[in-house]
Amino acid sequence: MELRTALVGAAVGLVAWFNPGVVGGGNPITQRTLAGTKSVAVLALVFILRFGLGAVSYAARTPGGLFAPMLVLGSQSGLLFGIFCNQWFPIMTPHPVALGVVGMAAFFAAVVRAPLTGIILVTEMTANFTLLLPMLGACFAAMVVPTVLHQAPIYDSLRERALRSRESAQDRRSI
Repeated sequence: MELRTALVGAAVGLVAWFNPGVVGGGNPITQRTLAGTKSVAVLALVFILRFGLGAVSYAARTPGGLFAPMLVLGSQSGLLFGIFCNQWFPIMTPHPVALGVVGMAAFFAAVVRAPLTGIILVTEMTANFTLLLPMLGACFAAMVVPTVLHQAPIYDSLRERALRSRESAQDRRSI
């Protein structure tokens, strides 16, 4: 356990050494993402890096945050989707940043299964009330996919993992 934690810490530290703007709290990264100034390659690289480090961090059971990284990944995936749609269907696609905002709410809804909380949270963060209907549609779709795939919400999974860990610790003490 300690070795995994040290390896994850070393990986995050290495990334932070070379690019401190990629690690840390999610709010500055989300704001930079929604500014829409990064290239597609940089945006995709940061998305893959943060997604991978987040998964590795939780697999190793190291603290790394959940709430802000969800919003970062949602904004980045929505913006990437918006950029690609804008290239293929420029007349029919809204501004890519708008899809970044919608992506934040949809990603939150998919992971936590709390669509109204996601919509209200993103609306408060961005002060954008014109995207309520697109966010509602995206959150509905984001709820359907993991439900059909029988994937539990993240907080339910974390609770189950904590209970199993506690039970195994009690079993070891009783032996």
